Amino acid sequence: MSDLVARLSNLDSCAISDALDKLGLPGSVTGIHRFTTENRIAGRVLTVKLDRAEGRSNTRHLCTTAIDSAQPGEIIVVEQRTGIDAASWGGNLAIGAKMRKVAGVIVEGPARDIDDCRRLDFPVFARTHTARTARGRIVEVATNEPILVGDVKVSPGDYVVADGSGVVFVAHSEIERVLETAEGIMAREEAMAQALRDGTPIGQVMGASYETMLKR
Repeated sequence: MSDLVARLSNLDSCAISDALDKLGLPGSVTGIHRFTTENRIAGRVLTVKLDRAEGRSNTRHLCTTAIDSAQPGEIIVVEQRTGIDAASWGGNLAIGAKMRKVAGVIVEGPARDIDDCRRLDFPVFARTHTARTARGRIVEVATNEPILVGDVKVSPGDYVVADGSGVVFVAHSEIERVLETAEGIMAREEAMAQALRDGTPIGQVMGASYETMLKR
């Protein structure tokens, strides 16, 4: 695990999102849910883009190219924004990804085999879930090309953290200053939490300085 990923793993999505706000950067995505484990995932991104089949067929199964090329700890991010109810991730993909030590998958679209992935303890974050297969409905059109998740452009090699609150991406060119800013914010939040546990009134702890702490 690289030092950058190790630092990212110590931060939750809220701290990273706050840092992006403070720096005026995009990256936070709302409405993608954690369906399988309680684990937070953090790491570098591999991308997959899917589209309507419309007479086309896959020469190999969706996402397998990304799995075969993945390095341990990387996270596969899939865009399936066709509007077709068809899963872009499933149980056998999760087994293959876990064997490659992929940290998890994030799907802008539906995933399936949720119970299988839960038993496997493989982290699946997705927009929704379905039982419907991708076969004959959608095809893979690109691996490791820029994709769109929510309204955030995501490129291969970017960073992501995903947990129970949300999914937050950080452009690879911004990771150092985002981490530094997020670590400072998290330290302040932890100090405030300790003050509350020590009995300081919440109105004093969360006063005007809290409301302005993300101002640029």
